[in-house]
Amino acid sequence: MTEEQAGQGPLRAGSPLRTPRAAAVAGIVFSALLISALVLLRISVPAHPAVAGRWLTDSRRRAAVAIALNLVPFAGIAFLWFIGVVRDRIGAREDRFFATVFLGSGILFVGMIFVAAAVAGGLIASAATLRPGPATAATLAQGRNVTALLLNVYSMRMAAVFTLTTVSIARRTGIVSSWLAIAGFAVALVLLVGVGISAWVELLFPVWILALSVDILAAGQGVSAGIAGTAPQE
Repeated sequence: MTEEQAGQGPLRAGSPLRTPRAAAVAGIVFSALLISALVLLRISVPAHPAVAGRWLTDSRRRAAVAIALNLVPFAGIAFLWFIGVVRDRIGAREDRFFATVFLGSGILFVGMIFVAAAVAGGLIASAATLRPGPATAATLAQGRNVTALLLNVYSMRMAAVFTLTTVSIARRTGIVSSWLAIAGFAVALVLLVGVGISAWVELLFPVWILALSVDILAAGQGVSAGIAGTAPQE
């Protein structure tokens, strides 16, 4: 049996060191971008405006919303990268059922936030061309409601399912700390049943992903230090 067949080749030997760091970096980037986007949206768009679209007349608010929407695609890309490297870290221990729900909920979450961002971007672009009137107000109100439902209801439910499956996989494989698993259950429960209580509840998901990423990074550094410490001295 050759060295490469025995799993000691350069690619196989390097993967356990690169994957945790890549997962951590992708998760941290996703969390930072999504938190920034959600905060900008919450402070720029009133929860219950007196007149639909009135906030669009404020150039500073429009700019803040435009920045938030431009952050969403990059957050989605980082999240997909995060999913890929977490699955790579699980490796052969991956269960098909949990892997399917894990991947499906993650992809649906990204798709929904992309659609919500596209609808919101279309509203901002069309607001400058539509003439003021009842029809314009109704169009803006409808677009706003669609965006809110996609972002606040459906995508957060998918985030809850993603969190639950991630916690289930983590408990079976032992790839994260136990306190993160408990926190994940709590976050998923709040996102499933309490997301409508407050708009700021949505921040729980990226905050939990951030904590998970830091834990993965710390575990990866511990593995690297252990390998370096046991390396034979020449």
